[in-house]
Amino acid sequence: MIAAASKSRGPAVRTDEYHRRKRGKARTPEPLAEILPSVRVHPSAVIGPEVELAAGVEIGPFCLLDGRIRLGSGCRLLGHFTILGDSELGRQNILHPNVVIGDEPQDIAYTGGRRRVLIGDANVFREGVTVHRGSEQGEVTIIGNANFFMQNAHVAHDCRIGNGTIIAGGALLAGWVEVGNGVIVSGNCVVHQFVRLGRYSMMRGLSRTSRDVPPFCLMDGTHTLRAINSVGLRRAGFSPPVIRSLRNAFAMLFRGPQNLKIALEKLERQGPLSAEVAEMLEFIRQSTRGVAFAPRRTHDRED
Repeated sequence: MIAAASKSRGPAVRTDEYHRRKRGKARTPEPLAEILPSVRVHPSAVIGPEVELAAGVEIGPFCLLDGRIRLGSGCRLLGHFTILGDSELGRQNILHPNVVIGDEPQDIAYTGGRRRVLIGDANVFREGVTVHRGSEQGEVTIIGNANFFMQNAHVAHDCRIGNGTIIAGGALLAGWVEVGNGVIVSGNCVVHQFVRLGRYSMMRGLSRTSRDVPPFCLMDGTHTLRAINSVGLRRAGFSPPVIRSLRNAFAMLFRGPQNLKIALEKLERQGPLSAEVAEMLEFIRQSTRGVAFAPRRTHDRED
């Protein structure tokens, strides 16, 4: 499970005292800046009594924070955003306008029980991103560190997102989706519920999948695997021998005439496998939905 929120976010400061003073329960009201040192909150922001803000938090105009919310040090909330429910954000996250985090899941079985959102450090949420809390059957939606969510991306209830991913504009992740480290989900892609995207895989723009996408692979169309994500792997620092071993494994698994089970057994009999190839094989074996398949015609473009 991903460790979403850092424990070293700095001393949290509760806003209860501020709200008590606003209600006239203190004789000498003071500006918020005096009660919450180093925290900057625009006067138009609405902050509930259970919200906790760490040092260096900045909250812009017309924002709503309502619920058991914790913001780590250095978070910047630029304005016109909403955080609800039981939501925890680590350090140095940036939220652009019209972001909504922690709203109720889009699940007709949800009855209002306590569910959570956990977000790590250094994530960027661009305009209109939505992240929903866990569902009735689940518990928590988890996002790791250093992810980039572009405009209008959606993360549904109970998703698990690793580190260093890019979820591009208009991409939709349904409930219970698992996204590995370094994954790229391109613009307007659709991912069915319970699907797993293996690490450093990439979905090309406008593609969709209801099957698992193995790690290191490039997918487009309707859960159709095209090649190894060689460009992405090079940028991530994978060595040429590792990339070659993955290309050879991909060719044997998805371009040969035999079915996938036979191809897996044949590849394993060839001798020692690189750690990355072994990871790909284990991912395929663990799939309960089945993995994306090869194209009907050979097509190996990587642009």
